[in-house]
Amino acid sequence: MTLTFAPDQPDALPLYAVAVEDLDDVLASLGEQAGAWVKAVGFKAEAGQACLLPGDGGPVGALAGLGSAATRKRTRFALASARAQLPDRVFRLETELTGTALEEQCLGWLLAGYQFTRYRGTETPMARLIAPEGVDPHRLETIAAGEALTRDLINTPANDMGPDELLAATQALADQFGAGISVVSGEDLLTQNLPMIHAVGRASPRTPRLIDMRWGDAGPLLTLVGKGVCFDTGGLNIKPGASMGLMKKDMGGAATVLGLAQMIMALDLPIRLRVLIPAVENAISGSAFRPQDILTSRKGLTVEINNTDAEGRLVLADALALADEEKPDMLVSFATLTGAARVAMGPDIAPFFATETSDAGAVIIAARKVADPVWELPYWEPYEKMIEPGIADLDNAPSGGMAGCITAALFLRRFVTQTPNYMHFDIYGWNPAAAPARPKGGVGQGARALLAALPELLAL
Repeated sequence: MTLTFAPDQPDALPLYAVAVEDLDDVLASLGEQAGAWVKAVGFKAEAGQACLLPGDGGPVGALAGLGSAATRKRTRFALASARAQLPDRVFRLETELTGTALEEQCLGWLLAGYQFTRYRGTETPMARLIAPEGVDPHRLETIAAGEALTRDLINTPANDMGPDELLAATQALADQFGAGISVVSGEDLLTQNLPMIHAVGRASPRTPRLIDMRWGDAGPLLTLVGKGVCFDTGGLNIKPGASMGLMKKDMGGAATVLGLAQMIMALDLPIRLRVLIPAVENAISGSAFRPQDILTSRKGLTVEINNTDAEGRLVLADALALADEEKPDMLVSFATLTGAARVAMGPDIAPFFATETSDAGAVIIAARKVADPVWELPYWEPYEKMIEPGIADLDNAPSGGMAGCITAALFLRRFVTQTPNYMHFDIYGWNPAAAPARPKGGVGQGARALLAALPELLAL
C-alpha cells in the first residue's frame, strides 16, 4: 500500500485539482494547445474525472476534477478518484484549496492507496503525491495508516481472524508502541466476573477472551471499548444465509478502536489510553446460550435472552462495566451493533449517542471538518421500559422491532453509571460499493471524528 506522501523531487509533474467553475481560468493559464486538448478529450472538471496533459515523449502534467459547488456537497474525497487513473509517477498538487478542504483531498489521496492483497498477490503501482504546503503530512499519514489497519482487520475472513488472531493483532500494536496488554480468557472469564462474555463465546472451540491494552502514563484517561465478535452465526437464533454473509465484519468495532488507538499512539497524544476488546465467536453447539436464559452480568444486572443474535450488547456490557469501575475521563464504545442503525442512516453515516450534549457537539463539528459523517441519536428515556422485561432487569432483544438502535444504546448505558462522559457509536464498518478513497469492503467510521474532537473532549 502507498499510504505516504512522496519525497519532494524536481521532476514531479504538476497535478491541477480543478473545480468546474475554475476550469476556464486554469485552461487559459496552460496555454491554447493544452486547453484545446483538454476540451477535445471531454474533461469538464467533474468529480472523479482525470486528464493527462501530453508532451514530447510523455505526460507533462495532469488535471483532476473536483466537481461543481453542488456536486462537491455530494462527493467526499473527489481527488482520490483521479489517483487510479494516473500513471505511476510523482505529482505536485496545484490548487486553490486551503485548510480543511485541502486536508480532506490529501487524506483521500492517501486512503486511495489502500489495497487488500493478502489473498490475491502483488499490489498495483500507483501515482504518488508530494505533500503540499498547508497540510501536516505526518498527521495525515498516521490517520491513513490507522484506517488501513482497521480495513485489514475487517477484510480478513473469520477463518484467519478469530479471537486468537485479534489478540495477536492487538499484541503487535502494543509491541509497536510500548503499550501493556493483559488477557482474561476461557473459564477465567467466570472467576474474573465477566460472565456474559463467557456465555456468548463458550459454544465456540475458539476460546473467548477480554483483551485489555494500556498506553501512556500521564494525562486524562480515554477508554475505548470495541465489539470483537469475530463471526456471528446468530447462535441458536441462527441467521439466514443472506444475513450471515458479512459477519466477518462483526468485529468492526474492535477493528475501529485498534485503528484509532494506533493513530493516538503514533501521534503521541498527551493522554492515557485503555482499549478493551471482548473477543468471541458466537457459534452453535450444545453449550450455546439459549433463548429465555437469564444471565447475570458483571454489573449484577440480570438479562433475559430473547434473541441469541443480540449478543454484541452482552459482551460489550461486561466490558463497559469493567471500564466504568475505573471512572475514565471519557468512555467510548464502537460496535457493529444493530440493523436498525443501517435502516435509519444507511452505510455511510455512523449514528452515535452521548450522555453529555457538549461532547456530542464537539464530535459533530469535528466530523464535518474531517469528512467522517456521524449523526447524533437520542437516549430517549421513554423507551427505557422497552428493555425491561419484568422477569429480569433487562431484555437483550425487545419485541416489536421499534427503535432498535436506541434501545440497544439504552441497554449499554445501563452498565455505565460512574462515568459521566460516555459515547456509543453504532457503526456499519463496510462499504457495499466502491467510493472515492473507500474501496468495497471494510472501513472505519467515527474514528477520525473522535480523534479530531479529542482536544476539546479531553481539554488537551
